[in-house]
Amino acid sequence: MEEFFQMNRCCLIRVWAVLSYSKLLRQITVVCYFSSTKTKRLTSLGFSLYHLFHCCLLYDFLLYFVVDMEGFMCKTPAIADIVILVDGSWSIGRINFRLVRTFLENLVRAFSVDFDKTRIGLAQYSGDPRIEWHLNTHSSKEAVIEAVKNLPYKGGNTLTGLALTFILENSFKPESGSRPGVPKIGILITDGKSQDDVIPPAQSLKDAGIELFAIGVKNADENELKAIASPPEETHVYNVADFSVMSDIVEGLTKGVCDRVDQLDKQIKGLFRRDSLAPPRDLVIADITARSFRVTWTHATGQVEKYRVVYYPASGGQPEEKVVQGTDNSVELNYLNSLTEYQVAVFAIYRSSASQALRGSATTLALPSVNNLELHDITHSTMRVRWRAAIGATGYMILYAPLTEGESADEKEVRLEHSVNEVELEGLSPDTEYTVTVYAMYGEEASDPMTSQETTLPLIPARNLRFSEVDHSSARLTWESASRLVRGYRVMYVKTNGVQTTEVDVGKVTTYLLKNLTSLTEYTVGVFAIYDEGEAEAVTESFTTKVVPDPLDLKSSDITAESFRVSWQHPATDVTLYRITWTSTDGGDSKDALVDSNVNTYKITGLSPDSEYEVLLAAIYANEIESDEVILCIEVGFIFCLSKTTNKHHNDEHLLCFQRTVPPAQNSIVLQPLLSDTEYKITLIPVYPEGDGPVASQVGRTLPLSAPKNLRVSEEWYNRFRISWDVPPSPTMGYRVVYQPLSAPGPALETFVGEDVNTMLIVNLLSGTEYSVKVIASYTTGSSEALSGRAKTLYLGVTNLSTYQVRMTSVCAQWQTHRHASAYRAVIQPLLGDQKQEIRLGAGSNLHCFSNLKPNTEYKISVYAQLQDGTEGPAATATVKTLPVPTQAPTKPPATTPLPTIPAAKEVCRAAKADLVFLVDGSWSIGDDNFLKIIRFLYSTVGALDRIGPDGTQVAIAQFSDDARTEFKLNSYTNKERLLDAVNKISYKGGNTKTGRAIQHVKENIFTAEGGVRRGIPNVLVVLTDGRSQDDVNKVSKEMQMEGYIVFAIGFADADYGELVSIASKPSDRHVFFVDDLDAFQKIEEKLVTFVCEAATILVFLQGFRMMELFGLVEDRYNSIYGVSMVPGTFNAFPSFHLHSNALLAQPTRFIHPEGLPSDYTISLLFRLLHDTPEEPFALWEILNKNNEPLAGVILDNGGKTLTFFNNDYKGDFQTVTFEGPEIKKLFFGSFHKLHVAISKTSAKVFVDCKMVSERSINAAGNITTEGLEVLGRMVRSRGNKDNSATFQLQNFDIVCSTSWASRDKCCELPGLRKEAECPALPKACTCTQDSKGPPGPPGVPVSHTHTHSNPIQLH
Repeated sequence: MEEFFQMNRCCLIRVWAVLSYSKLLRQITVVCYFSSTKTKRLTSLGFSLYHLFHCCLLYDFLLYFVVDMEGFMCKTPAIADIVILVDGSWSIGRINFRLVRTFLENLVRAFSVDFDKTRIGLAQYSGDPRIEWHLNTHSSKEAVIEAVKNLPYKGGNTLTGLALTFILENSFKPESGSRPGVPKIGILITDGKSQDDVIPPAQSLKDAGIELFAIGVKNADENELKAIASPPEETHVYNVADFSVMSDIVEGLTKGVCDRVDQLDKQIKGLFRRDSLAPPRDLVIADITARSFRVTWTHATGQVEKYRVVYYPASGGQPEEKVVQGTDNSVELNYLNSLTEYQVAVFAIYRSSASQALRGSATTLALPSVNNLELHDITHSTMRVRWRAAIGATGYMILYAPLTEGESADEKEVRLEHSVNEVELEGLSPDTEYTVTVYAMYGEEASDPMTSQETTLPLIPARNLRFSEVDHSSARLTWESASRLVRGYRVMYVKTNGVQTTEVDVGKVTTYLLKNLTSLTEYTVGVFAIYDEGEAEAVTESFTTKVVPDPLDLKSSDITAESFRVSWQHPATDVTLYRITWTSTDGGDSKDALVDSNVNTYKITGLSPDSEYEVLLAAIYANEIESDEVILCIEVGFIFCLSKTTNKHHNDEHLLCFQRTVPPAQNSIVLQPLLSDTEYKITLIPVYPEGDGPVASQVGRTLPLSAPKNLRVSEEWYNRFRISWDVPPSPTMGYRVVYQPLSAPGPALETFVGEDVNTMLIVNLLSGTEYSVKVIASYTTGSSEALSGRAKTLYLGVTNLSTYQVRMTSVCAQWQTHRHASAYRAVIQPLLGDQKQEIRLGAGSNLHCFSNLKPNTEYKISVYAQLQDGTEGPAATATVKTLPVPTQAPTKPPATTPLPTIPAAKEVCRAAKADLVFLVDGSWSIGDDNFLKIIRFLYSTVGALDRIGPDGTQVAIAQFSDDARTEFKLNSYTNKERLLDAVNKISYKGGNTKTGRAIQHVKENIFTAEGGVRRGIPNVLVVLTDGRSQDDVNKVSKEMQMEGYIVFAIGFADADYGELVSIASKPSDRHVFFVDDLDAFQKIEEKLVTFVCEAATILVFLQGFRMMELFGLVEDRYNSIYGVSMVPGTFNAFPSFHLHSNALLAQPTRFIHPEGLPSDYTISLLFRLLHDTPEEPFALWEILNKNNEPLAGVILDNGGKTLTFFNNDYKGDFQTVTFEGPEIKKLFFGSFHKLHVAISKTSAKVFVDCKMVSERSINAAGNITTEGLEVLGRMVRSRGNKDNSATFQLQNFDIVCSTSWASRDKCCELPGLRKEAECPALPKACTCTQDSKGPPGPPGVPVSHTHTHSNPIQLH
């Protein structure tokens, strides 16, 4: 009996094991206990030999039954290395991940797992993959199953492509347990579409000989699964609707893997007998195009399961294959290269082997190229390119460059979609011949090129240069405007026989006064029109300055026996002295005197009585040039009396008498100034030594002031016309021209022209507008009557503007084109709001459709016609209202269910990570009942958060009235249950409302290291109040916003909305909430929670690296850094740091990036280069290893005007991408610019001043070593310990853990791009709320104003 027990002591134990293992028989309980030394216990349990016998029979039966029911077991002697890749992203969920574990457990059970049999490894992935265990980690099936049961859920995004590359580089390696000569199997399990490209990584695995199976669950993309898996897809691709039915595919999957392992093992061991199997026959290749051809054959004999068609370029390349069913005898090979000879091999695939190949070759045709290439609508800086589309093209590439005789110019490239066959090339150089080449693209292949050449128009120069007001030292230049696109003019002048040239930029004027010229000198003048693209050719003319003028109107007075006084008029303003010389006509010495320039009279004394004197007067100028002398002889003369009698306007009379000494021979004199059309009486009295002689008198009348005649209009255009007139017979001083629009509102404008002008071109007028024109002659004694007329400009505007295809979010407009228009500007804007869309269209356009509009909104559409010189006509307008959103049928409200004790986290808050503070108003105005409602609101809002504590969101609450009280700090609670319990225990405070003091309390006592604030985590403040603060909130609120805090403001009851706007961050529509009472909190709770959690999630920026702080470039630390000074930045409120040539800023990498760089990030720099910035390349920022070798960084080449990014890719290869072009060159112009370099796993994008300018493809980066330094400003040619630094200014430097930051940044630090409505207030800026305005004052007294306007004019 004892021996029997010893033989069978394991029998019932095995029965128990089988029963426990079986899913069908787990309810059966067998309790047996055996011991070889205690047989009596068997009797006590009622067992006999009969029972033992039947127990063993039961074991055999159950063992057979359970094994049969447990599913397929792979019994092939072949072994394999199987790596399972499991999707652990958030979309799986923890409950479904348990089903994945069960599926994996059943999968593992089907194979014989041992160290010398099949090995199984597993990796889990989401955003970043990780090895759970290698192939050589577990050496038994039980160990692998135990590891599956303990597999942790990872969570994250879905980057399948990265994970496939990861297992190729980490799992299928000898050091990980992968064996040579053993079939390699990869099994992917995923539930969604990948967020990166999967095709190249999957192909790399296949090329490495790894057989791929793809299993999709629920939301998986079946096309993506097929692209990943090895052929045929019938046995390698599985897709189920839900995790709960994954068990249905276990048997099919394990059979498929087992069969493929067996086949691969035979292939590896060379067991196929190809020679005995018949190949297919009669290979025919037809339907040949540039990208495809069809292969047809005659079936092979025997039971052919499939045909395998392998093809590759004859010149060398990666073979590709297609597999078709054994019933097919034809296949089309697509996506081939053009003009390429391909070798083709067709194999017949039998159940366990394959035949010899049937071989052939064919050459693809050339790719179709574009036709009818046309260059048109050419301006000085643009030209349009048009062509006929090529059939089948996937896009177009345009290359264009100027034709130069010397070095070849940089060629520019434009890529377009296949639906585009016309594009405008911009930024061209004027008067330059360009060659334009268009390629039709077919994937990465290009067709033969089509090329054409055209020359851009020259820049329009200024016209009709004229001179007026020419005197001895100055002259006025006047010219006609070149174009409305002119940015200004440059005047250059030089003495015709001289060499020294003078230049002056005069801005956008068309007249300029040259001063300080030399008299009697010829000058040559050139006027250059300045455009953004450069300067046009000069218009040149010459003129000669006049002789310096003599003193005017020299006369004598106060004559006595020994003296007389001489006086004169100043000839010019630049006289420095006067020289007076007088000599007796009877002989004797001359005498002279010098008189200051501001004096115009001199008394000569000490004369001889009864003598005649000659007086000479000369003007002396600043350049020591003297005028001709003016002579005056003083002797016996006459007294003239002039009496004005009457004129047609006046009837008064008075006597004007003056004395003047004239030579005895003089018998005429000009009397002036006199009144026009007036009668005068002239009396002549001879004077003798003995007394007066007889009197002679006569009456004369002056002529009337004549007006110009015969006003004529010519050269009418859209913005100008010319007027001409006949001059009056009397000499004039000039003409006043006055013009004013009649058919449109506008002021009267006036200009003055010289007496030698009788025509004028009036410019800058409104199109299609009638003007009144008046010409008035000006005389020394007054002005003539006006010569009046009318003139009208041509109409520059579109007609018949109408709308059609009106939708909820789009509308189309069409119009009648204008025959002279070179372009159209179309604008759409809501009647209430400022969200404007604007587009510029070509001359041939007569319609346009606007999209992205708001439903049920009234819009105004305006279309303007434009001329080639930039002139724009009036708008043609139309109004239209978009369609409303259809009203949805009401749905029944869901049945209410009681809230759980601990609220469930909202999905939007799953990834939130922030330091969140609630500042609650506890003033008397709240009341006990309302305060309980606030507590319930806080409980619900905090309950929406997911993880509470250092690895998620930390929450603090403060209550305020007269002062603030911290209820609990950020680091007080680390789980939601205790946090919610603390919220419920907050007691009502009571008091006044001092919101500003409370916000200051939060800043100084809660957002601190002692309060639990974390570095690099968003700081969010939510303020709840029911009334206006009794202290100032503006200052502390702006400080909070400028220091990066995110502030939400919630007001209710009597809260001041303007104060809420001041407290909260911008934009207000996301950060300010207002409800009538606390019962309405429910209306805003969902939106508030969403915005708060989005702020904590989207601002991944704060999870990046603030490099300015890490390098010590902050106000309170920079003075301890050698070679650094602080200077004003883009605004005075922003500091900038000047890095001098002796400042080589460096920090250990392990201090800045202890875990290396993230896989995706954005480098954000705000800087400017200086005049002493070296021309040699230097690194704005770079990472060096311990041997001073560069690992990653950004390089600027000031000499070559290029930007370069470099790093090491995941293979360890050094890679660089260089960016250049007009937008990149802006970085080198000496102004502040903001640069973003966004680095992802596939590309590097560059943004200049928040505008994307270029993108380059790169490989995914490998990680960096932390055993080295990070350096700012290091010269590229630095070596060893001789490092030196470039000179530049740095205002901001951050590395953001996101590639989308550049598209969200608004460049608020740059004055030219700052939009006050969208940007936070500047530091220390004064702000006013809407309620801080005082009462209106009393109305003022109406005052009439006189304005003088002058427009640029052109004279002939």
